[in-house]
Amino acid sequence: MLVYALTLVSAQDRTKLERLYYEYRSVMFCAANEILHNEHEAEDAVQQAFVKIAENLGKIPDELSTKTKAFVVTIAENTAIDRYRKLKRHGSCELCEQSCGIEAESANELVNCILKLPARYRQFILLKYYHGYSTREIAHMLGMSSAAASKTAQRAKQRLEQLCKEAGIL
Repeated sequence: MLVYALTLVSAQDRTKLERLYYEYRSVMFCAANEILHNEHEAEDAVQQAFVKIAENLGKIPDELSTKTKAFVVTIAENTAIDRYRKLKRHGSCELCEQSCGIEAESANELVNCILKLPARYRQFILLKYYHGYSTREIAHMLGMSSAAASKTAQRAKQRLEQLCKEAGIL
C-alpha cells in the first residue's frame, strides 16, 4: 500500500494517505473481517479499499475526524462485500469439494479424471463448477450458442462420469 502512496503526485497527499493508513487500518481490517470471516481476504479488502481512498483523497479534508473514520470504514465494508460476493459466486476448490461430498483421497483421482477430459470439456467443467459461471455466461465467453453450450455441458458431464467410474470413484 505504501508503494502506491509513493506514486501519488504530491508529498502532501502521500503524508495524508500514510496518516490514514496508520490511523484506520486496524478498524478497517476488523470491519472487513467481520464480513469475510477470513483474515487473508480481509487484508486484501483493506488494501483495495486504500487504493480507492487514494483515488478519492481530495474528498477527505481532515484525516482524524469521525466523518473520515466513517468514510474509510464504509469503503472497507463495501470492498469486503464486493469480495464476498465474488468469492461466493466463483467459490474455491475447498467449497466445491465440501459441497460435492468428495473425500480428500479421491479428490486427486477426480482431478486426474478431469485432466483426462478433452480440452473443451475440461474447460467447460472448470468454468462451470470451479469458477461458478452459468451455462449462458460460458456460452458467451466461448462464443457459442446457448444450445451448443448446454450440449457441451451435458457431454462433458457424461464423459467425466464415465472416467470417474473407470477410476473407481463412483
